[in-house]
Amino acid sequence: MTHHLAFMQRAIALSENGCGRTAPNPIVGAVIVATDGSVIAEGFHDRLTAPDHAEVVALKIAGDKARGATMYVTLEPCNHTGTTGPCTQAIIDAGITTLIYAVADPNPVASGGASVLKAAGIEVVEGVGQEEAAYANRAWLTKIIKGRPFITWKVAATLDGKVAAMDGTSKWITNEASRADVQKVRRSVDAIMVGTQTVIADDPHLVPRDAKVGANPLRIVCGTQELPKGAQVFDSAAPTKVIASKDLEVIAAELLATGVNHILLESGPTLASAMLHGCMLDELMIYQGASLLGAGKNFVADLGALTLDHAMSMPRVSTETFGDDVKSVYRITNE
Repeated sequence: MTHHLAFMQRAIALSENGCGRTAPNPIVGAVIVATDGSVIAEGFHDRLTAPDHAEVVALKIAGDKARGATMYVTLEPCNHTGTTGPCTQAIIDAGITTLIYAVADPNPVASGGASVLKAAGIEVVEGVGQEEAAYANRAWLTKIIKGRPFITWKVAATLDGKVAAMDGTSKWITNEASRADVQKVRRSVDAIMVGTQTVIADDPHLVPRDAKVGANPLRIVCGTQELPKGAQVFDSAAPTKVIASKDLEVIAAELLATGVNHILLESGPTLASAMLHGCMLDELMIYQGASLLGAGKNFVADLGALTLDHAMSMPRVSTETFGDDVKSVYRITNE
């Protein structure tokens, strides 16, 4: 199983090349390996360049060499016809003899691929690298299971959790390296969301620094305040959707209708705290600059916790440093 896991980890790494480029589809990576253990072909899904799923991308590269080979894929191959044909049939037609996948497809429309492949005489092994692959594909899996996109709450704050000083100044709480990392994160998501108050107060552009017309994340603005007609979010750098509501059920339905998988929430504490209360946030990504204010605007509003027993516990996923700044990612369990 060790060699199986190594090939699956390669497939997972490939799948992550599709982050921010596959919605409404999942990110998927595939590796085709010959009987001697050599890699014949690799592929990942990228809707911005071609409609083909990862399996088909790899099979087209492999050609006749796929016959008798083993395929590793991060998600159970689809068994339905959408904008493309079923990957199961492509795998059968190519002569793949063994199919190893990490995560079962929870989408009832496309699931059942493993059974179809087994019925065709292909050996199927499931669950290899499941935890790692599920984490990589957590945005799409959340959307299918919860009926709304995965939402990462991004915060830049001082060590004592302030996002602005008493006089309202907030620019450059974190250093240049941290801000550069935020641009990478923005490029990996499908949408960037704020509240109307953030647009009115800060006039953000909400596109990655290396903005690419036609390929930038969707901009989403939530709230009922009237927005300035000349706001930067209405320029041509990216499409913008305004959800004129404070009702979280309405917001969730509108977000699902966009088709996006992963949203980066960059709002102030009012909208973020409301969504936190409403169990609509999945991940907290906080960049902490090496400074203290002691007074100022907190990044989260009052959660009603009167004692430590009422505190919201969030398991830490990762931590890294950018000079004196610390970036930590926490899983919001909504329990």
